Amino acid sequence: MSGLLARLFRGTPPGFTGALAPTEAIVSWSPVRGGGLLAASTLGLWVPTDDGPRRIGWHLVSKATWDNGTFVITEADEVESAGEAVVLADRAPLRFVVERPGKLPQAVHRRVTGSIRSRHHRDLPGGGAWFVQRKVPGRDGTVLQVRPDPGADLDLVRSIAHEVAERMGEGLADV
Repeated sequence: MSGLLARLFRGTPPGFTGALAPTEAIVSWSPVRGGGLLAASTLGLWVPTDDGPRRIGWHLVSKATWDNGTFVITEADEVESAGEAVVLADRAPLRFVVERPGKLPQAVHRRVTGSIRSRHHRDLPGGGAWFVQRKVPGRDGTVLQVRPDPGADLDLVRSIAHEVAERMGEGLADV
C-alpha cells in the first residue's frame, strides 16, 4: 500500500504536525501527559519535543521499555564510522507517560525487534561491545552498528568493527 493510501486508510492522528515522508504511514499512536503524541510509523517513532514532533528511525532506537503506563525510549546517535560500520552512543533515556496506549507498545516492540537481523556481544579488554546488524527503514540491505560498553577500548572496537564490516561485505562474516 502506498504511503498516501496507507495514511488515508489508517489516518493521521488529530493534532499531529510532523512532516511524514511520502511513503510513511502512522501505524499506532497515543497522547502523552503534558501534551503531544507518541506515534509509531513505518519509518520510526515520533516523539514530542518543544519544537514539535521529531522522528527517531527504528534503527536508532536502542531500547524501548513499557511499564505501568510509562514508555522509556533510549535513542542512539551515530557518532562515527568504522569502515562500513557505524559506532553508536546512547542518549539519555526519554520518558513519556502514555494516556491511552492501545496497540502502541506492541507496535513499537514489533518495529524495533523487526529491525534487528542479528546481534552479538563481544567481550574486550576494559569492556565489550554489541555488534548489531539492522535494517534501516526505507533503505535496502543492513547496516552494522557497534555500541561499545562503558570502559571499552574504543580504538580496538573501531578496528574490529572495520574488519567485521569488510568481511560482511565480502560475504565472509556474519555478526
